[in-house]
This record gives sequence, structure tokens and C-alpha cells, in this order.
Amino acid sequence: MRIGVTGHADLGRPAARLVRSALTDALQPYAGPDLIGISCLCRGADQIFARAVIEAQGRLEVILPASDYRHRVVRDTEAAVFDALLRKAGRVRHAAPESSRTAYACASEMLLKECDMLFAVWDGTPSRRLGDTADVVRTARNCGVNVHVIWPERAERRSGPRDHSSSAS
Repeated sequence: MRIGVTGHADLGRPAARLVRSALTDALQPYAGPDLIGISCLCRGADQIFARAVIEAQGRLEVILPASDYRHRVVRDTEAAVFDALLRKAGRVRHAAPESSRTAYACASEMLLKECDMLFAVWDGTPSRRLGDTADVVRTARNCGVNVHVIWPERAERRSGPRDHSSSAS
């Protein structure tokens, strides 16, 4: 089973714990070496999903939005976690040479073409810009990709309805 992820980046600690538990539960039926998780490794939901895939004994594939993503987007305080997850990926690709909203959308399109199912860590907020979580969910549904929305009760985003995520945002 090839499962991709899109989701909000702006999860505070309480929401991140709830999302991690929900993702672990959602991945349980697919756990093992036949599970392939596809992530853009953006902070928040994407990285939580990547860790849950690894813990479920699955394989991680990464589609970075751009070749310069780590240098331009990953915060210094988040680099160690990002690098550790990237090292665990069996396959890493880049959607574009430079980071942009278009690069995020391209990474999400690549991810959607390769997954059997999309886990969307999404609070239901409508799209505000290209490549955000709602945009990816809409695109997935239009393409016929099975979307499993994961938004635990009591989960709240740190900065309200704005979506700072990518990948699949």
C-alpha cells in the first residue's frame, strides 16, 4: 500500500500528539514492509506521518518541493529532525529547483500520482493558496484518489485558519 500525506504544518504540541496517535492508528492495518509512506517532509503533519510510517516498519519515500528546500525553508531548530528523517528515506526526489508555492503544488501532484490513498491531516478549512492542504485534498478527490481525513477531536492549529503547510501542505 502506497499512502501519501498532506497536512497542516502549524500544529502545536497538543495537536501534534493527537495527530501522531491518530496517524499511528490509521497506519496500523497497513503496518509492515509492504507499507510505503510518501511525504514531502514539511514540518508538522508530514514529519509526524514519516515517523509513524517508520515506526510501523514501513518504507519512507520523500518528494521535496525543491532542491533548495532544506536551505531556504527548514528552520535551523528543525534541521536535525528533518535530516534524520531524510536519511531514513529509501527514495528522495525534488519537484522543482527553487522553493515556491508552485513547487509545493508540483510536489503534491507528484505525490498524488504515486499513492493509492491520501491521509489528509486537515481541519476542513478551505484553500487560501495554491498547494495548501485543502487544495491538495480537492485535487486528490478530483483525480479519484481515496482521501482519508484525519483531524482528531480537540486538535487545534497554532495560527488559526491560515495554512503554512506545503506538500502537500
